[in-house]
Amino acid sequence: MITIILIIHIFLALSIIIAVLLQKSEGGGLGIGGSGGGGGGFMTARGTANLLTKITAILGACFFITSILLALLSSSNNKVSIATEVEKSIENNQPIVPTVPLNN
Repeated sequence: MITIILIIHIFLALSIIIAVLLQKSEGGGLGIGGSGGGGGGFMTARGTANLLTKITAILGACFFITSILLALLSSSNNKVSIATEVEKSIENNQPIVPTVPLNN
């Protein structure tokens, strides 16, 4: 189950990267889908921007959901908490008694 969600999570991450890079940037940076015919004349520049914005928002929400699912499934597999580990380490450590040199 975790493997399937992890694969979906990776695909969502790559899709978000592609969707963000396709958007027209304000400063003319990496925006690949600019006004130079990025859509091939299929949609107007405004329609492409709206579509890519919605796609990015949906992909981001799905990425957020898979992140939470992975965290919950990961914590349910591991029954040992940090608090119990700290308590074990405190119990195992014996107090060190400082030794005083007797022969000076």
